[in-house]
Amino acid sequence: MAETLDPKNWLELTELGQRIVAEMADHLAGIRDRPVWQPVPAEVRDELKSEALPVEGQGLERAYEDFRRLVLPYPNGNIHPRFWAWVQGAGDPAGMLAEMLAAGLNPMLAGFNQSPALVEARVVEWLSELMGFPRGSSGMLVSSGTMANLLGLAVARNARAGFDVREEGLQGQVPLVVYCSKETHGWARKAVEVLGIGNRRLRRVAVDDSFRMRMDELRAKVLEDRAAGLRPVCVIGTAGTVNTGAVDPLEELAEFCDSEKLWFHVDGAFGALARWSEKLKPLVRGMERADSLAFDLHKWGSLPFECACLLTRHAEAHRAAFALSPAYMTATDRGVLAGGVPFADLGIDLTRGFRALKAWVCLKTHGVRKYAAVIDDNVQQVQHLQRLIDASPDLQLMAPVALNVICFRYAPARIAAERLDDVNEELLLRLQESGRAVISSTRIGERFVLRAAHVNHRSRDEDFDELVSAVLAIGEELR
Repeated sequence: MAETLDPKNWLELTELGQRIVAEMADHLAGIRDRPVWQPVPAEVRDELKSEALPVEGQGLERAYEDFRRLVLPYPNGNIHPRFWAWVQGAGDPAGMLAEMLAAGLNPMLAGFNQSPALVEARVVEWLSELMGFPRGSSGMLVSSGTMANLLGLAVARNARAGFDVREEGLQGQVPLVVYCSKETHGWARKAVEVLGIGNRRLRRVAVDDSFRMRMDELRAKVLEDRAAGLRPVCVIGTAGTVNTGAVDPLEELAEFCDSEKLWFHVDGAFGALARWSEKLKPLVRGMERADSLAFDLHKWGSLPFECACLLTRHAEAHRAAFALSPAYMTATDRGVLAGGVPFADLGIDLTRGFRALKAWVCLKTHGVRKYAAVIDDNVQQVQHLQRLIDASPDLQLMAPVALNVICFRYAPARIAAERLDDVNEELLLRLQESGRAVISSTRIGERFVLRAAHVNHRSRDEDFDELVSAVLAIGEELR
């Protein structure tokens, strides 16, 4: 009898599946009563590191019990309502179920004549509409903001290089130059390195007191590079910087790029979704004029990882950057390959998963107004935290609060200034280890600061009260 990976007893699979769904729902419903984070015990770590290769199977139920014992209690905590360490979404039960449906169907999303491809195309159209891009814009769902930004920059490079990059490569050509602020996320360096532009040709532009890109310095750098015989191709604006949540002057950048014939790319990893809120939409005005835009749905959109999006108003340039026509994928008029593999022609991957299903299901489940309300709540909660910080003589705000990221530190007058970095670093680690709340850190003006980045739909005002209470209590212990 031929072997198969299907179960011998489908009823047993159904019963176990129902148990798994019920237990995961219970876990999420009770998440507030657990520590935000707890370290992996030594015995669990040793068991996971020393597990023998399973040459013979142990069965799905045993594998699930190992998951419950070894994995479920020890994640980094981002699903908890008091996790604000990094911009990591808290997930969504509807998205969890959609992931199961996508895995069960298991379609390959290079394209093909199938409903899943139509779902992704429609989701991209919805997102294009939400972001204010014109009808007919091109886009696709990818794994991460880094990948969406990388692909957007690749389109920019090819469209503005002045020669056929795909055919000729960059060797021996006029060096290309890309511009971003000093606050831009590290993806930009990785991208220019991967794309052959090189880190030396990524110009980091100074920022103002609000951590926004300075237009005067950008203009000066572009003029200087052109005078030196280099070719400026792209300016990267950021809607929500990683350190402080600052938004670059997007309208001014759009005007500048228009006048200088430069590609305008916006990294909107989390901040772009502020446009879904009528209250916050003005903060990212000008983003809709970008030539390309990258953003994550698994951050402020709360979808399960991984789901990011690249949009560009230049559909022909998008396809020209990546399209191939191998004989084994030739489009037909009928059958499974009718329409070809359009998504494979818009990026690097041929094999792609059904990411669009969780976006489709969650948008239909909650509606855009619900997402906008969550986004508004998050910003208001950060403002509540700011008021708590301002009201405490022992806490100090360290940067303007532009959106949903706040930087502060424990700085009572009785502690010498030169000790504050060490005190706050130890405070942060003790806070995380306590399980009461998880935030992260960064450096503002070379000073170590505490940082809360809030995209969590489970948080309430009292959670931030608890954060401040914990910070002050640990600070008092350290005094």
